[in-house]
Amino acid sequence: MPQTTSFHEGQDLVSPLLTWGKTGGGDSQKLCIDDMLRRHCGEFGAWQLIHFILTSLAWALEAFHTMVMIFADREPAWTCVSGAGCSGVCGLEPGSWEWSGGPGSSTAAEWGLVCENKYKVGLVQALFFGGCMIGAGVFGHLSDSFLGRKGSLTVVCIMNAIFGCLTAFSPNFWIYTLLRLLTGFSTGGVGLCAFVLATEPVGPAKRGVAGMSTFYFFSTGIALLSGIAYIFKSWRSLYIATSIPSIVFVLLVIPFLSESPRWYLVRGKIDDAMNVMRAIANSNGNHLPEGVFLGLDERTNDNSADIEIYKAELSSKQAISGSLIDVIRSPLTRFRLFLAVAINFLCSVVYYGLSLNVVNLQTNLYLSVLLNAVAEMPAYTLTAILLDRFGRKPLAIGTLWFSGFFCILGTMMKSDGIWRVVRMVCGVLGIFGMAGTYNLLFIYTTELFPTVVRNAALGCATQAAQMGAILAPFVVVLGGVLPFAVFGLCGFSAGLMAFYLPETLNLPLYDTMAGMEDAEKALKAPLE
Repeated sequence: MPQTTSFHEGQDLVSPLLTWGKTGGGDSQKLCIDDMLRRHCGEFGAWQLIHFILTSLAWALEAFHTMVMIFADREPAWTCVSGAGCSGVCGLEPGSWEWSGGPGSSTAAEWGLVCENKYKVGLVQALFFGGCMIGAGVFGHLSDSFLGRKGSLTVVCIMNAIFGCLTAFSPNFWIYTLLRLLTGFSTGGVGLCAFVLATEPVGPAKRGVAGMSTFYFFSTGIALLSGIAYIFKSWRSLYIATSIPSIVFVLLVIPFLSESPRWYLVRGKIDDAMNVMRAIANSNGNHLPEGVFLGLDERTNDNSADIEIYKAELSSKQAISGSLIDVIRSPLTRFRLFLAVAINFLCSVVYYGLSLNVVNLQTNLYLSVLLNAVAEMPAYTLTAILLDRFGRKPLAIGTLWFSGFFCILGTMMKSDGIWRVVRMVCGVLGIFGMAGTYNLLFIYTTELFPTVVRNAALGCATQAAQMGAILAPFVVVLGGVLPFAVFGLCGFSAGLMAFYLPETLNLPLYDTMAGMEDAEKALKAPLE
């Protein structure tokens, strides 16, 4: 395997991987991956469909490990032992009341996480998302470097299975907190690795809809979780039941997944990349002609190079490996990263904040979680339909402002009578808009950065989203109209920031910084 080096250690990231020139002989054609998918392999055929579905199942696993806290850490119903009227557990003597489902029904019941200890439930939640924030950055970098997309997804799923099962045997609250932190660390890498692995082999015309469809698996996971939690009433058995699917995924699904051809290409493994492209073409009923092989981005104009010379030169090159430092060095990607981080942070505050407000309704918990998950799906459908018609940028601005408008409208509603229902409707519509945005941001962020730093940038944006998730519960605690005011301000601010992002509709997924920067110069040239 070629030696890996980072570009800030001696190799300029923006220099092309190969110097194209006439090397003599051979009728060969160099194509970038998007062109090869369009012309020969098929943009979204049977191969991509099966690969997409199998890979996206990981999103349901992320939903299990993330949302299980809703049921495991809940405060269950309780009754008075004496039969006399009780106004609240905090003012009762020990032994005068008991949990309806027994002390093993939740962590709050088993370890007394109520009254003055209720803050510990929020602490566990915050630390879980803190672990997600760290894990997103770590595995975002690893999946761009030597570990790859498939390798990183395998590692995080194994870690999730181990930590999830160990959580079920926590002897006390602090061990439980530590294991939830570790679970968050591994969970933070699941979604971004699965998303990139699922969408990179898809052609540009179908990539938007495919990317938007990944979140159906997340919502389906939440819906399934409500049924699993209804069956397994004990929080310990619930953690085991939600961790076993990760083991099944590693053993029965991951062996059938292919590594991303884009990752192979930028790592200098052209034979592996070509094998994947041939498999895509064959499965889709197409034929990849002899003499056609992969090149990086727009470095494909000179087709006089012999393929064997090309392979030898590529193999002798050091693999391209980028990092966030390289993203920050480039003015183009630095500005994009700043906007992506800020928008993801604000969007997460609104999404998780509004979700917590809906879950806190005094209704059946299992039914509430199920309805919340189902309610998000129309937003995904509508966004997917409009994505390629209006583009990423207008849709991002529209959904952010749609959510922000109804949040601001919610601040004007009273908290009694019919206005309470109107405020609830405003919250649901706010979630509807923000669910569409949250879905869109993954595909949008993916298209803003080249392959060599894509997962690192997406991991950074995901870290920002996790910071927003940590902040959201504290905003909800403010009570009254203040949460709606904060959510509305966040929505409108994020929409304004989206104005400064470029449109990526029908643009290729660039492999290197050089390809992206050359394309930007070409777009600006006619305007100068």
